[in-house]
Amino acid sequence: QVQLVESGGGLVQPGGSLRLSCAASVSILSINVIGWYRQVPGKERELVATITSGGTTNYADSLKGRFTISRDNAKNTVYLQMNSLKPEDTAVYYCNARRVISASWGRGTQVTVSS
Repeated sequence: QVQLVESGGGLVQPGGSLRLSCAASVSILSINVIGWYRQVPGKERELVATITSGGTTNYADSLKGRFTISRDNAKNTVYLQMNSLKPEDTAVYYCNARRVISASWGRGTQVTVSS
């Protein structure tokens, strides 16, 4: 089982930026797909962005151009750069890692966009 630890959440004003980090307990190159999802109370968890071991990225259509996923293989860490944040981006952001026989979730980090 892959252990994932998210960090970097917090309170930011509309239009601001945050960078989330997800540190994995194994080499992220051994993870088929790793990425970010978010959830607000009363709604289903939704895709934000993912990156494959080969470097292919995938984004929720509504977030393209504002959010960027990247990784540092040496640090076994995946990042989510979030720019031009809006109040509707407020959510708990979760890191997810999928391998052939398993899937893991982090505990999440709260992002609040408010003035």
